[in-house]
Amino acid sequence: MTEYQTGIGTSTTESISLLGHDLAGELMGQVSFGELAYWLATKRRPTPGQLAIFEAVLVSLADHGFTPTAIAARLTYYSAPDSLQGAIAAGLLGGGSRFLGVTEDTGRYLHGIIQPLGDTSAWSPDEWDAVALAAVEASNARFEKIPGLGHPVHKNGDPRTPVIVELARQNGVYGPHLALFEAIGRMHAGVLGKTLPLNGAGAGGAALADAGLPIELLRGFALLARTAGLIGHLAEENELPVAPAIYAEVDRHAVYVPPAAEKAAGAAADRPPADRAANGSATPGDTR
Repeated sequence: MTEYQTGIGTSTTESISLLGHDLAGELMGQVSFGELAYWLATKRRPTPGQLAIFEAVLVSLADHGFTPTAIAARLTYYSAPDSLQGAIAAGLLGGGSRFLGVTEDTGRYLHGIIQPLGDTSAWSPDEWDAVALAAVEASNARFEKIPGLGHPVHKNGDPRTPVIVELARQNGVYGPHLALFEAIGRMHAGVLGKTLPLNGAGAGGAALADAGLPIELLRGFALLARTAGLIGHLAEENELPVAPAIYAEVDRHAVYVPPAAEKAAGAAADRPPADRAANGSATPGDTR
């Protein structure tokens, strides 16, 4: 008989078990949602410090205004108000390399550099600066952007970044990913010829990696956080709708530009019949 194993949860007619505990008797009212989310992803309970930074990062990623993800969710809700889940899904599907995906991209980038280094627990800032400089030079030579570097709005500094770094230090979770991330912030200008801010999404990815969360799931945590923000946008859309105005604005200012082939066909149709015949175009009665 085939078995399908899981360590997440199960249920019987009388009980629900989650992560080896009785859901009703041991978890409800005793474990926060943030703690449970961390626990589900790692199958281990977070330390108080890990939980503090995890929840802080979730808060930092919950919303960033009228981003494409929020607009997509609102427009979908306007089109299908009977499908709240569809609107949330539409917003989440917009999470990628420009919005939300930076959290995972930064974590992966940093982790790829750190993995071969061995024990870095006693490293000095100068040692991290040397590694950061080499990484920035290598990325620049390949014409690759460095994840977590730069922000379209917070050009003079993302207000979330120093808070995440300080909370990680206070809670004993500051590790190699944040150390390298900060070093990149110090060293990139000499290579790129300009100073860019370390964005909060990248700092969040570095902090989550230092907090022991799986690198391959980092985008999932960004999406978890943004789900709360999208629910807020949809709740507000019920009271202060903007989607109808966005749709009307685009619709009123849409300009149809025919494809080149269609333009040529239209121009031929506009010529007098004699001109069309002379140019080999179909004339009335032509059955080709």
